[in-house]
Amino acid sequence: MMATALVQIGLVAAWLAVVGGVAEGLRRTANLDTEITRKIVHIGAGHVILLAWWLDTPAWMGMAASVVFSGVALLSYRLPILPGINGVGRHSLGTFFYAVSIGVLTAVFWPLGLPQYAALGILVMTWGDGLAALVGQNFGRHPYKVFGNQKSWEGSLTMALASFVVVVLVLGLTVGFTGAVWGTAVTVAIAATLLETLSFYGLDNLTVPLGSAALAYGLMHSLG
Repeated sequence: MMATALVQIGLVAAWLAVVGGVAEGLRRTANLDTEITRKIVHIGAGHVILLAWWLDTPAWMGMAASVVFSGVALLSYRLPILPGINGVGRHSLGTFFYAVSIGVLTAVFWPLGLPQYAALGILVMTWGDGLAALVGQNFGRHPYKVFGNQKSWEGSLTMALASFVVVVLVLGLTVGFTGAVWGTAVTVAIAATLLETLSFYGLDNLTVPLGSAALAYGLMHSLG
């Protein structure tokens, strides 16, 4: 058991190291904007949930990793621990909420034997929020504001489409491409997009994955 756990931890750590290394390498060699490299890490790191699902890692491992990375994220706002992800003094707790959401979803859905909902929630955040930010910042031509928080219709549409695709693929590949899956995907995509607009201090990195996973779980069970 210990040997298996060490192998799993090693593989997860290796994946995160590759993601971080690629982002940092692109930042230095291609002179990419810090926000782009941050989103590369944001999207790449989220796939650790698929690796954990594939490896069938125990729930305690995901929760322990969440606690560790949450602590590191908080320290990184004061110290240059994660310069490619957080800037010192940056007014967002997005990275912290990111780590917390992985721990919460693992704690809830792993014991139920339903890791697909944890994966769904995290991937909606990684792909939806990540692509929405990149599209909105680079191609957003129609801005709007929600409680003073500026978004763009292009970014929000990207969020909805990416979320829809994630839900269809995750649920469709696990339970089949049924009518319930398509209906759930539409509803979750709309809800996730609404939650993403309320992204004060990076709180969407918590509300989007938790809300998407909970809504998908509830709808799939009610729709059969």
